[in-house]
Amino acid sequence: MSLVGSVSSMNEHATQPVLFRLTRAVVILSLVLAASVALALLVGRQHIDFSRLSSDEFDRTLFFRLRLPRVAMGLLIGASLSASGAALQALFRNPLADPFTLGVSGGGTLGASIAIAAGWSARVAGVPLVFLASFAGALLALMLVRSIARTGAVIVPGALLLSGVVLNLISGAAVLTIQYVTDPNSALQILRWMIGSLDVVGFAEIWHMLIFLIPAWIGLLWFSQSLHLLAMDHDTAATLGVNVRRCETAVHLLCAVMIGVSVAVGGAIGFVGLLVPHAVRLMFGEDLRIVLPGSLLLGAAVLVLADLLGRTVLSSGELPVGAVTGLLGGPGFLWLLRRRQRYSAL
Repeated sequence: MSLVGSVSSMNEHATQPVLFRLTRAVVILSLVLAASVALALLVGRQHIDFSRLSSDEFDRTLFFRLRLPRVAMGLLIGASLSASGAALQALFRNPLADPFTLGVSGGGTLGASIAIAAGWSARVAGVPLVFLASFAGALLALMLVRSIARTGAVIVPGALLLSGVVLNLISGAAVLTIQYVTDPNSALQILRWMIGSLDVVGFAEIWHMLIFLIPAWIGLLWFSQSLHLLAMDHDTAATLGVNVRRCETAVHLLCAVMIGVSVAVGGAIGFVGLLVPHAVRLMFGEDLRIVLPGSLLLGAAVLVLADLLGRTVLSSGELPVGAVTGLLGGPGFLWLLRRRQRYSAL
């Protein structure tokens, strides 16, 4: 057998287990996601008679204008935050990295807070100015953090991580200041934005999100092989043909778009991007070619279920989804961390 034939055979055998594990993970998590969506559509504080959707105006409005768009938004935001978290953890080789690491969430929240306090209620091409201000704040935060962390032509991961955390703290202080000096109604709107919510009416915002998120998802999945190598070692990845600088820049920008859109629409929803990638790794291993698509699917399911819990847990009102993820995400992450340590010690 020729050398080329031997290498080809080895590559084929090397990819077979990955393809099998990827298929298994996608099938399992797709079933979990389908069950989560079905449950979220069927269950709610207001009962919907699905047999009367074609004839009853109230049930039709409740389902197509409120419940279905809300579930769709949960899918989009949960998938985006989780995939971003998985990519950033691989890029920084830091298990505590999450979508808020780059300072993007802080910048987005600050931009939205300024727009709310200034009373910018107008729309541009059908897009609310609050959405645009939040998205602009997220992108400006990324540019600032990258500028601080750049040394010549190199971006230092540790400096990027620290500057992102500090920028989030500064943004948080600025948001609190705006809340303190603005009127009570605006302060309450900012507070709800900071907590995180999936309140939506109709599909207009969903279509605007899809324009940004679908290309970003495809781009991030395209870099999954490079991220898999970067997660091991940058020098090794460069030796194997990965353009490290281009990959880092692309992943930063893709994550900024995904997080910026998510924060602009849903507010600062925490722990999803940190917790879900760890859960996927625990179930299916460390391979980023599996973790990234797995995080997309599981993150969507987790946020849909968290929102369902927030909609039904209180008899007198609704608990914002950001509060649910915060209350359950912290203990959940500690449990996962303890479980991983236990397996590592065996």
